[in-house]
Amino acid sequence: MAEVHPRRPFRRVVLKLGGEMFGGGEVGVDPDVVSTVADQIADVAADGVQVAVVIGGGNTFRGVAPGAAGMDRATADYMGMLATLMNALALQDALRRAGVESRVQSALRIDQVAEPYIRGRALRHLEEHRVVIFAAGTGNPFFTTDTAAALRGREMSADIVLKATKVDGVYTADPLQDRTARRYSTLTFDEAIVKNLKVMDATALALCRDQKMLLKVFSIFVPGALKRVVLGDDVGTLVHC
Repeated sequence: MAEVHPRRPFRRVVLKLGGEMFGGGEVGVDPDVVSTVADQIADVAADGVQVAVVIGGGNTFRGVAPGAAGMDRATADYMGMLATLMNALALQDALRRAGVESRVQSALRIDQVAEPYIRGRALRHLEEHRVVIFAAGTGNPFFTTDTAAALRGREMSADIVLKATKVDGVYTADPLQDRTARRYSTLTFDEAIVKNLKVMDATALALCRDQKMLLKVFSIFVPGALKRVVLGDDVGTLVHC
């Protein structure tokens, strides 16, 4: 069993990864990006952190989105859920190459390639220091993978939900377009909702708030950022009640 890092305030985390980052800005999966993410997860798992991952599918679904124009919303959402499963398998393979044991659990039944989502089994995997990768969101249309991350965070009794993005936190405006944009060090859920800061969708924010879940928004593309977050360093933006 891995040793527990003496400085670490977070024992169990749920990491939300958007599918867009897996594509490196393009449609499909960029293996170098996936390997970079897997290495950061492997680094914290080696310190004894129990890591669950909720993964999106935007990088894959973006390629079929034009053909889905006018499609029934529920059908399109189910297609998006299948896209998350492809990303989950890519991450599992990258973790295997990084020497980390993991399991993919899907909210949609596809037993040939993934376990069904079973809360007790997922908790056992985490206790045995396997990374658990949750695919297919909540298994329901009309709910985002942000909401799935908030839900799984509560179900897994995680200490915090970590949302990995391409920027190093939540800003008053888009920092890529507004040089005067200021990064929030801390923020309340109510402030994020009222100011429409696009931290997560409103359903996910409200669920975190009502369940008193901590949320940290940070850039996983900064070397060592994930480890600094779980150590409690002042990285990114902490969203709280």
